[in-house]
Amino acid sequence: MDVFSRTFLPAASEAGLAVQTATRHMPVFRRCVGSGDATILVTRCGRPDRPMSGDYLLLLTHRRLVVTRQTPVLHRLRLHLNAELRELSHVTWSPDPRLHSVELAATAIDGIRERFLIRTQFPKQVWQLDALLNHAFRTRVRSALPRIVATVAEAPTATRPTTLHPAVAR
Repeated sequence: MDVFSRTFLPAASEAGLAVQTATRHMPVFRRCVGSGDATILVTRCGRPDRPMSGDYLLLLTHRRLVVTRQTPVLHRLRLHLNAELRELSHVTWSPDPRLHSVELAATAIDGIRERFLIRTQFPKQVWQLDALLNHAFRTRVRSALPRIVATVAEAPTATRPTTLHPAVAR
């Protein structure tokens, strides 16, 4: 059993999803997520700007954000969003413990601003969700550019005199 399979079902049950719902969405998620990617969060969500557009299921891993949509009438599954976390920009979330919800917003690589409303049962879950989102988006891997450290003692290489080691000079 791969990492995704081992972590997806426990995360779905922790979110209170029925096993039938989780297994129904699993093939769509599996096409988008690698087998070695661990699930951080699986939860139902809605669109605050389109309340009657159907049910959404959000999957967050260490590398990807995937959102599926189930149509209201025929209950067909559609892939709504599939993006690597580093491709998302302007990611914000607003926890609201009074309403037991967190609004997550991000701009996808195509420039479309996506907004999702995640509802929880208890105010404590709002802060747990806030911590998970903070871990996923604030502490993700920074760019791999090396840090430039300037030293005062060294002269630039163009003005530094070149001296050869005595063994090499012979």
